[in-house]
Amino acid sequence: MINILAIESSCDDTSAAVISDGRVLSNVIATQQVHEQYGGVVPEMASRAHISNIIPVVDLALRQAAVPADALTAVAFTQSPGLIGSLLVGAGFAKAFAQARNLPLVAVHHMQAHVMAHFIDDPKPEFPFLCLTVSGGHTQLVLCKAQLDMAVIGETIDDAAGEAFDKTAKMLGLPYPGGPLIDQYAAQGDPLKYTFPSAPMPGYQFSFSGLKTAILYFLQKQQKDNPDFIAQNLADICASVQYTIIKILMQKLQKAAKDLDVSNVGIAGGVSANSGLRAAMLRAGEANGWKVFIPAFEYCTDNAAMIAITAHYKFLAGQVADLHTTPSARANWQHG
Repeated sequence: MINILAIESSCDDTSAAVISDGRVLSNVIATQQVHEQYGGVVPEMASRAHISNIIPVVDLALRQAAVPADALTAVAFTQSPGLIGSLLVGAGFAKAFAQARNLPLVAVHHMQAHVMAHFIDDPKPEFPFLCLTVSGGHTQLVLCKAQLDMAVIGETIDDAAGEAFDKTAKMLGLPYPGGPLIDQYAAQGDPLKYTFPSAPMPGYQFSFSGLKTAILYFLQKQQKDNPDFIAQNLADICASVQYTIIKILMQKLQKAAKDLDVSNVGIAGGVSANSGLRAAMLRAGEANGWKVFIPAFEYCTDNAAMIAITAHYKFLAGQVADLHTTPSARANWQHG
């Protein structure tokens, strides 16, 4: 029996999970409320909170799984990308825990783990599998030929879709994290009320910096004529912004699926919890004859279960790390 303890600490959520022979037994997440008052994650505060949270989170994960520490086979952790201080807390704990019990260590790439969230529960995708991975820091199209055989075929050249959601929310005066709030207001608004531009990009590349600027100038112009414009039209603004972001994402996803003749298609990452994107995926699936895969909500945002399932397959493949492995804030795929 392969029992793995996994730790995720790439940003502001401290999470630990236990997986046994590929089945997730526990997935504990401690969120950090301290960042709300600052309108975004403060790296130093995040790393300090991880230090406070990690022992109780790991203890609870082991107890919920009913797997004692001496029954573990390996320990996994998020190696990259992320906030370097946060990554160091998780990596340091994982190394110490593994060394004290003479257990092998498995280093996991955070973005690879988001894709691997699809392999936690049934039904699982068949290969080839095309995954749109969308979060606050990343927007990528990933072609998967096997669980550990992935290639990024397209990504944003500047800002991520999740950042566009969060920055728009900040312009609208919504509290952090604002992306989910835009989703809530969008459900009450007209997505065609306002039109925002999308920059034409070659291939499967994305760009959201120009959209953010266009939204800013639009709001400034409207507020100049009507100071109460945002309050009076909040739902329509949110719906129109969300419609534009989702349209950009879906156009590239559909192009890639058609070009590569892939019919197993999914979404992953924090933004995959967005109800508008989920609905657009299901509609596109019906229109294009796709088998659509969308992870459960608990596996969309940062969590250790996705680290655990990735570590399970890496352990089976003999891809273990040593105690000199260091975390990295870099987003490239080389650590995956």
